Amino acid sequence: MNDYIRSAQVRVIDETGEQLGVKPITEAIMLARSKGLDLIEIVPNSMPPVCRIVDYSKYKYEEERKLRQLRKKTKTGQVKEIRLRPRIGGHDLEFKIAHAREFLEKKFKVKCTIMFIGREKAHRDIGYGILDTIKEKLSDIAVVEGQPRFEGNRLIALFTQKK
Repeated sequence: MNDYIRSAQVRVIDETGEQLGVKPITEAIMLARSKGLDLIEIVPNSMPPVCRIVDYSKYKYEEERKLRQLRKKTKTGQVKEIRLRPRIGGHDLEFKIAHAREFLEKKFKVKCTIMFIGREKAHRDIGYGILDTIKEKLSDIAVVEGQPRFEGNRLIALFTQKK
């Protein structure tokens, strides 16, 4: 900004967006100050750098507003979790799958966690069987992101909506 611009010549754009051409830096700064505005380097990597004559505080405010709008529009990948045990009953499993389906239809990711406690840890195959059942029931709207993995005493799979 202003005196901190290091190149000898700059391409100047005025406050209305009109190009004024390539000018020496001192002339460009004097032109900006005569209008009561600031000279801001917009594209520093080009030859010569592109500078714009604007009110710096208004420029910063507009940039922050654009960033806020972008952040507002981006939806973070929210994850809903469904917890199960290896000894879950058939009806309970169907109930949990129905919840997972609702979450997937609302564009959430679903983290399916099967918790193993005590002697259940020796029967990991039951957990993989439950995950296969869930994968089969949700195959019309979801896919598994990566391979199911063990973290401690939990078997975890992440389901995302099909593209």
